Amino acid sequence: MRKSLLLILLVFLSGCAQNSGVIPMGDNTYMVSRQAATGFTGMGTLKADALKEAAAYCQSQHKELKVIQVIDAQPPFVMGNFPKSEVQFSCIQ
Repeated sequence: MRKSLLLILLVFLSGCAQNSGVIPMGDNTYMVSRQAATGFTGMGTLKADALKEAAAYCQSQHKELKVIQVIDAQPPFVMGNFPKSEVQFSCIQ
């Protein structure tokens, strides 16, 4: 019973979406990424969440968000290529 519960938990956790958090890239540039756990998630939600986190990070520094580049994974979303959105940004006065 315990082993089966552990296996179910491991399968569940391995299917969770991945979020990078804010990653410094140098020269006042940063990156945030969001990746879905399956191919059934829309890109818009991932991109919006990444942009929200980037804006909140800049706001916490009393600065404004300047988006440098947005990179979205391209379909088909199969074989581990799940929807992903990456936002590269800087925080400006």
